[in-house]
Amino acid sequence: MPPHSKFCAFLKMEEAEQQNQDADRIQAPAVSVIIPAYKVAAFIRETIDSVLAQTFADYEVIVINDGSPDTLELERALEPYGRQIRYIKQENQGAGAARNAGLRLASGRFVAFLDGDDVYLPNFLEEQMQLIQSDGGYDLAYADKSDFGDARLFANSEADPAKGEVTAEDLLCGRSNITTSTVLARRELVIDTGMFDETLRNSQDFDLWIRLAKNGARITYQPRVLLLRRIYVGSLASDSMKSFEGELRVLKKTRLRNDLTAAEVIALEETLGRRQADMEVARGKRSLLAGDYAASITSFQLANDYFHSLKLRLVLVCLRIAPGLLQRVYKLRPT
Repeated sequence: MPPHSKFCAFLKMEEAEQQNQDADRIQAPAVSVIIPAYKVAAFIRETIDSVLAQTFADYEVIVINDGSPDTLELERALEPYGRQIRYIKQENQGAGAARNAGLRLASGRFVAFLDGDDVYLPNFLEEQMQLIQSDGGYDLAYADKSDFGDARLFANSEADPAKGEVTAEDLLCGRSNITTSTVLARRELVIDTGMFDETLRNSQDFDLWIRLAKNGARITYQPRVLLLRRIYVGSLASDSMKSFEGELRVLKKTRLRNDLTAAEVIALEETLGRRQADMEVARGKRSLLAGDYAASITSFQLANDYFHSLKLRLVLVCLRIAPGLLQRVYKLRPT
C-alpha cells in the first residue's frame, strides 16, 4: 500500500475512533443510579421500579450483588428487567466496596446511591438534578426522607437534616445528617476524593461526606421528602449500636486529620463524647435485656456521667433495687 494510502487509512481509523468516542459521550446518561444489594431480594423490585418510574429519564441503573446469601432469589427478582439494568456480582466486601464497584462502572456525570431496600418518589431525580445545577452548581445534593416499615424501630432514625449549604462543621456536629439514598453527587469529584473507604464496614458514607466537604465540595440540602427509607429488623438504620460504633470510628479517623479548623475540632470532640454516651445507653439496654445487670449499671453510669439525666438516674436506681422488674417492664416497650 502506498504511503499516502496508509496515511488515509490511518486517518479513517482515527476518525472512526473519534466517532465511537463521540457516540459514547452522546449515549452516556446524565445519572448513574448505583444500587448495592445484600439481603434485599424481597425489596429489590420495589426499589428498581421506583427508579424506572422517575419523571427524569436520562439515567442508568447499576445493581451490585455484594456476595449476598440470597443471590438465587435476588437474580430471580432481577431477571424481568433484562437490559434495563446493569448487574454485577462480587464477593462480599461491604456496602462501600459495592458502591465503589458501581462508581467504576458508572458513565453518568452524576451518581446517585440508592440502597436496595429504599424507594424513590417519582420526582427524585428531576428535583435533585435541578437543585445540584442551581446557584452556580453544587457538588452534592441530598434530600429529606420519610421512614416506613416497622414503626416500632423509627425511634432509632436519625434527626431530619438541617437547611441550606452544608459545611464540614455541620456534619461533624450533627446539624446535618445525610441519608445516603437521598444523595446525588458529581461522579468525578467523588472519585477524586477517594470514593468510599472500604476498610469501614459501617458509616462509610459519613466518612465520605466529611472528606468531600474538606475537599471543597459544595453540599446542599433539598427540604422536600423525595425518598422512602425502609426500616425493618436487620436493616442498619434499625441497629443503633452499629450506627454509633460506625460513627465513632469515622470521628476517630477524622480526628487524625491535620487540616481541621478550631471550630471543626470542637464540633468533633463534642460529637465524639455524645456518641460514646449514646452507645453506652444502647449497650446498657442490651445488657439489661440479656440479664447482665452489672454490665447494664456500668454502661448507664458512663452515659449519665455525660448526660446528667434524671431519667438515667432513675434507671440506675431501679437497676440496683429491682433489676428484674425493670427488665420485664423494658421488654414490654414497643422498641
